Amino acid sequence: MNDIIFPSPLKKGDKIAILSPAGIINPVHVHNSIPVLEKQGWVPVVMPHALGSWGNYSGTKEERLADLEAAFCDPEVRAILCSRGGYGVVHLMDKLNKFPIEKDPKWVIGYSDISALHALMSTKGIASIHASMTSHISKGADDVDNKVLFDILRGEAPTYTFDGHRYDRLGQCSGKIIGGNVAVIAELINTPYDIIEDDTILFIEDVAEPIYKIERIMYQLRLSGVLPRLRGLIVGQFTEYKADSNYNDMETMICDMVAPYNYPVAFNVPIGHVEHNVPIVESAQVTLKVTHAGKNHLIFWPWRS
Repeated sequence: MNDIIFPSPLKKGDKIAILSPAGIINPVHVHNSIPVLEKQGWVPVVMPHALGSWGNYSGTKEERLADLEAAFCDPEVRAILCSRGGYGVVHLMDKLNKFPIEKDPKWVIGYSDISALHALMSTKGIASIHASMTSHISKGADDVDNKVLFDILRGEAPTYTFDGHRYDRLGQCSGKIIGGNVAVIAELINTPYDIIEDDTILFIEDVAEPIYKIERIMYQLRLSGVLPRLRGLIVGQFTEYKADSNYNDMETMICDMVAPYNYPVAFNVPIGHVEHNVPIVESAQVTLKVTHAGKNHLIFWPWRS
């Protein structure tokens, strides 16, 4: 983990910038998340274009980039909370890549299309947090996933136990955890933001994609050499799709796609576009245990002494 930088834990009075690097957010979600963050002792700051609208996006490329650059530049901002996903982060990648983000690392929080921003942070050698955004944070600090997220921001490494699945492949592995929305991750292969290395434990999820499209992405991962060289695979939630004439469900297709490999595979893990979406510290070292007992474990190695 020596090559990965973990942003400093948040303290009372630290600012959290709320911005929208992709789609348009319902302002209610942002406003309702603010008191939840304030009760943790932090100071939420809504960036100038976070609640904007320009076509399908929260703002022009220049406006969205300006919010991100301002947040990364402000030394009082210690975390960047993306309001929502959607589509649009890829527009900003090349310019953000030239920005010296690593000089003052901050936690970046979000999922879905924000997977592209996590990939950028990983190429900079900085850990980030794949986690729920403003609409879920609005549920309050008693929500189990919010509690874990807030603990991570304070420097605590999580440990998860989750139910097994009939397609699980048993075993144990350790390595760097990377992933997110599988369509976004696959589109970054063979670009400067390709983050899948030989020691990767990959986690994947997606929403509203037909089975055949995810199968096509899995073939891309196979043919590009990604699937054969993984240390382990975590299959999160694939939602809002229908059975087709080849497969009744996404899990059966993915099980077939990874059949040639010997590494541990955990299915039905609560990661994705679902109410229970556990926070994952991207680029952290973890141990994945897929067991006979019907309970699987994902253990994050402490990154602070």
